[in-house]
Amino acid sequence: MDDSHLNDEDLVEDGLILSEDDILQVIEPGDDQPVDEEMDDVGDDQSDVEDDPSFNYNEAVVAGSSRDDAVSCFKNHKGAVFSARLCPGGDLAVTGGEDDKGFVWKTADCSVLFECTGHKDSVTCTGFSHDGKYVATGDMSGLVQVWKVSSGERVWSYECTDLEWLLWHTNSAILLAGTSDGLGWMWKIPSNDFKCFQGLGVRNICGVLFPDGRRACFGYESGRIAIWDLKTATTTFAHHDNNLLLTSSEDCTAQLVSTHSRKIVHRFEPGPVGEKNTVETVGFCNSMPLAATGSLNGTMATWDIPTQQLRHKCEHPEGVVKIHWCQSSPLLYTACLDGIVRLWDARNGNTVCSLEGHSNQLLDLDVTSNDTTVVTACEDRTARIFLHHMPS
Repeated sequence: MDDSHLNDEDLVEDGLILSEDDILQVIEPGDDQPVDEEMDDVGDDQSDVEDDPSFNYNEAVVAGSSRDDAVSCFKNHKGAVFSARLCPGGDLAVTGGEDDKGFVWKTADCSVLFECTGHKDSVTCTGFSHDGKYVATGDMSGLVQVWKVSSGERVWSYECTDLEWLLWHTNSAILLAGTSDGLGWMWKIPSNDFKCFQGLGVRNICGVLFPDGRRACFGYESGRIAIWDLKTATTTFAHHDNNLLLTSSEDCTAQLVSTHSRKIVHRFEPGPVGEKNTVETVGFCNSMPLAATGSLNGTMATWDIPTQQLRHKCEHPEGVVKIHWCQSSPLLYTACLDGIVRLWDARNGNTVCSLEGHSNQLLDLDVTSNDTTVVTACEDRTARIFLHHMPS
């Protein structure tokens, strides 16, 4: 049986509430005994100007540069754009912002397909379902809404406590979420079937679905992570063989965790510990045994998984808030607080290109599966579309 293509009914039953007894594993933040044997299976393969009503965000440029590499620029938001996602084909984008609004729009000309109305607070979470049939928007107050893309009709909504994160299942019309009261949620769309995963007493701040589609890992404010069986029941990413997790932390470390032994395989330390430096984003390479970390001090570091050694440090002028590995090559995009997207080659640590045009801090980034279309969300109240032809 191919676990990644489960039926919705295999995962969600109406109103099932799960407790700590249903957790497959809980991994404590200090559980870091060496587990070298676990690696044998790894292959070789806003400032004052923001309050000035005369300041024009859409005409401002990054200091020292007048470049705008974007092919289109979406300007309908009246505040910072917090979240941006592309549909599977890349022809549509969804954005959410500080203005309590969500928009679904065409990436070619930025024309609005429909507005996601009814939100009560900043829209911080957005995303398309795996088949592009639905789009979800979630605001900070906990209102989650799902819309049918073809018609713009709202087909489902739910109110929970303050929303921390929102994630579509990779093969089903199922939404996963974490909230400030520590709970985890799984909803079958557009029905009323759901599962609620009991919290650990602190905020449920991040989550990731395992590649097998049957398990999910939730990360908590206390530093603990819990792995749940979805059927029976810091920035974090699951390795493609389902055996490793990579977590980011406010203590300026990233930890490689074995899901088999429940031990920390290795603790990566990409930069100096300080109150202004945290590891904000992490991820695994899909084509080579590499991992990457991005930190607020501007360092993007790549690591060799089998040896757990630092491979390259790629410095940015300001903090790195998002990384995205390309699907079929050891290249990765970074979103930086200087407003610039950069593409790096992890094999040599060199910059392949930079994509400019924003006038303030980047807050989010998404890339299509063919790695050529990029959408960005920015403090400058815009979202931009960049096209890049990948090198051979």
